[in-house]
Amino acid sequence: MSCIRFNTPAQRSQMRAMAPSMTTSQEAAELHPAPKVTDSKIARLRLLANDANPKIRESAASSHHTPVKVFEALAKDSDEGVRACVARNEHAPCDVLRMLANDPSETVRGFLAVNFFVPDAAMRTLADDDSATVQRLVRWKRELATA
Repeated sequence: MSCIRFNTPAQRSQMRAMAPSMTTSQEAAELHPAPKVTDSKIARLRLLANDANPKIRESAASSHHTPVKVFEALAKDSDEGVRACVARNEHAPCDVLRMLANDPSETVRGFLAVNFFVPDAAMRTLADDDSATVQRLVRWKRELATA
């Protein structure tokens, strides 16, 4: 028995007619709005940022609603993964991103290099980085921006 299915032109036409329409990301966001950011949410982010488990701290570092002071503390975290989450977060403050341009971890600087919200001064620092990988990531991002 074959698993190949042969649909007639009428069946294919009916399937096309019944296919669901695709919604844009904007329409999906309007249909499913995010809950409001409350004091309680901010308090939870502060708790997460102080957790002993670095994976939990990474979730705070990845949030769009993390307070500036918490971002500053997470950017100095002893765990490279936590600092990398701050580096790739588009909502991290520019001063924090600028600080990470001199991070000892090539991974952190690499994530910083591909974040489109990094200040120009930090990008110039990364362009002259000792790591060839970070330099290539800076060039790659520059090429994407001009394409």
